[in-house]
Amino acid sequence: MKKILIIEDESSVRDLIQLILKRESFEVITATDGKSGLSAVKANKPDLIILDLMLPDMSGYDICKEIFNSCNIPIIMLTAKNEMIDKVLGFESGADDYITKPFESIELIARVKAILRRRSNDNSSETIVCGNLKIDLTNMVISKGEEDIKVTQKEFQLLELLSRNPKKVFSREDLLQKIWGYDYLGDSRVVDTCITRLRKKNRRRQCKSKIHNNHIWARISFRR
Repeated sequence: MKKILIIEDESSVRDLIQLILKRESFEVITATDGKSGLSAVKANKPDLIILDLMLPDMSGYDICKEIFNSCNIPIIMLTAKNEMIDKVLGFESGADDYITKPFESIELIARVKAILRRRSNDNSSETIVCGNLKIDLTNMVISKGEEDIKVTQKEFQLLELLSRNPKKVFSREDLLQKIWGYDYLGDSRVVDTCITRLRKKNRRRQCKSKIHNNHIWARISFRR
């Protein structure tokens, strides 16, 4: 699941963008000013940042430059200004794209997905290694030793989330919201079923390896 940071001081715009992104199953983090935004970048390492140009404490251009110089995270600049010089300054500061207010939700999602798709192609070899499990994020393949483990899309997303957060304890509600989305209307026990399937698939292959991966599952907590 891709993680997106919104740095926007106007609550109505921030809430709208957050709602749009969550409907598309993105994990969303928000910040209301430049300083908290920079702190959120360091703490959360988002996959993409939506940055408002006009913030109360710092210039969006300065924030963009600092992020661009310190880490490789794509940035979409968001502003009410529509002059060409503003766009040029944004791109020169390190922005990957530019959206003017007001905007349509379909345009925002299209631009977000396009940037993430390009970034995925640029990092086609990205792999998470967790114990003796290898998770190929580009090809959505999980392998253990020389053998691939067949999983569904939701199982893959769940395992990716857990492997990226090995020390975090997730409740059933956490996993339901992050993997299935806030608008999922089905039974919350679908989370239990998905985890059970992953455990079975993992156990079937443990007899072929001396290295076990139980720590992946040990961080899951359910509220009864």
